[in-house]
Amino acid sequence: MLFFVVVIAACARNPNDNVGLTGVGNVGPGGGSPGSQQEFLVSVGDRVFFETDSSSLTSEASATLDKQAAWLNQYQNYRIMVEGHADERGTREYNIALGARRSSIVVNYLVSKGVNQQRITSQSFGKERPVAICNDISCWSQNRRAVTVVQ
Repeated sequence: MLFFVVVIAACARNPNDNVGLTGVGNVGPGGGSPGSQQEFLVSVGDRVFFETDSSSLTSEASATLDKQAAWLNQYQNYRIMVEGHADERGTREYNIALGARRSSIVVNYLVSKGVNQQRITSQSFGKERPVAICNDISCWSQNRRAVTVVQ
């Protein structure tokens, strides 16, 4: 009899009861709930990449920043830090300046899309925080980036 009651109770559940958990209403596997830092990372994207010795945005970078701006304008309770990075080639001083230009271009782009500048800080790490280490273009291209960190 108890088994029968449990089965009926399970069938009577509303599928929308799972909103915010895994399944219905979720951003997706590992995507986090809407408005979460995890959703920003997985669904929007936290980084843009640059060409060698460049601080100009590519069309792909602009598309990612458009998604970031839309998310940040929707969820205004977050502050962000934009980190500028460079690959390991060049002097420390050159790469700090390049990382600063990269973070600045991202900040200016987000502000131009309506994100309040008071919510944004930026910092250049130059070549000090590589995500990939090797003496090859495959690593260098991953390190030429600006990362938007949701705080």
